[in-house]
Formats: sequence, structure tokens, C-alpha cells
Amino acid sequence: MSPRMGLDLYTILQTAAEIADKEGLEAVTLATLAKKLGIRPPSLYNHIEGLHGLRKQLAVYGLKQLYSTLADAAVGRSGDDAVHTLGKAYVSFVRAHPGLYEATLQSPDPLDPEIQRAGDEIVKLTLRVLHVYKLDDETALHAVRSLRSMFHGFSSLERKGGFGLPLDRNETLRFLIDTFLVGIHQKRKSTDVIQSRNEKTSHDPKKGE
Repeated sequence: MSPRMGLDLYTILQTAAEIADKEGLEAVTLATLAKKLGIRPPSLYNHIEGLHGLRKQLAVYGLKQLYSTLADAAVGRSGDDAVHTLGKAYVSFVRAHPGLYEATLQSPDPLDPEIQRAGDEIVKLTLRVLHVYKLDDETALHAVRSLRSMFHGFSSLERKGGFGLPLDRNETLRFLIDTFLVGIHQKRKSTDVIQSRNEKTSHDPKKGE
């Protein structure tokens, strides 16, 4: 076994992600990672703080990769098309990187600043996609949560073999997103009606009599 030249954190995380995707997240240990890289386990400590540090960095790496996938998918799109594209990209990422995705959900410290920043970027991206619907700040955040719940729930059920009926799963995803969008459009209409009423009231000459 000859030492791996030019070893850096990115290479370590990329290799760890490959192991996680092929063998499962639990297969990612310092021993298996070192063997895959062709180095001795102690050499990893030059780049990570043990298994705990590896899991944390892998979670950050996974979130950044997910963000990049979603951002690339959303470029040049808006409205309903952007939401559908975002959902397809999210599910496709989980299908292609099940172990890495799992790592984003099992960070040893979800409140770690790096984890928080990486997750916040995905939230901000989703808010930008939803901006066209002119939701108020709180409603927009509820919508972000709803989208994440939908995409994660769909992906998790699919990974666990929860869709046993002979139906096109991609069509199910499309139906799910369409149903969400019906609600968003209805919410927007309701908000427009309320705002219109408020504006009429504020300009009513009888107001204050």
C-alpha cells in the first residue's frame, strides 16, 4: 500500500461519500476510509478530527452538494416550473447519493455553525424560488418547510421500498408538487383579496366618521 499523494479534505470527503453511497453511511469509518485512500488511519487526523469530525464535515459537504444540485436546476426557471424542477433535482440527488444524503440528516451536531450555514443556503435558494408567489415572510418559511417535508418524505419512502404499486413514481412526484402548488396559488389569491380590502378600507372617505 503506497501513500496517497496530494491528500486533502476534499478528496477525503469525496471518497467517504462514495463509500456511503455504495455501502451505506455506517460503512464510513476511519479504517475503511484509510484503506480506500491507501493510507494509514492516523494520516487522516491531519485533515479531520476523528470520526466525529469526519461525520460533521461529510454532512457539510453533502449539504453543499445538494445546494449546488438545486441551484443548477433552478437557473433560468421561475414559478411553477422552478418548483417542479427543484423537486425533481432534490429527489434525483437522493437517488444518486443515498449515503451522502443520509449524512446530511445524521450530523453529530445539527447546531454546528457550519451545518447551519450550509442548510441556510438551501433555505435561501428555496425562498428565492418562491418569491414570485408574493407570500409574506412567515408563510414563505412555512412553504419552504412544506417543500422539504414533501421531497424528503417522498425520497425516504422510495428508498425504503414504500411504493409497491406499479405506478410511475415520477408521475406521483409531479402530482404531489402540483397539489402543493394549487394550495400556494390559493393562498396567494386569498392574500391579494385581503390586501385589496385593506386598501379600499384605507381610502374609504367614511373611515373615521
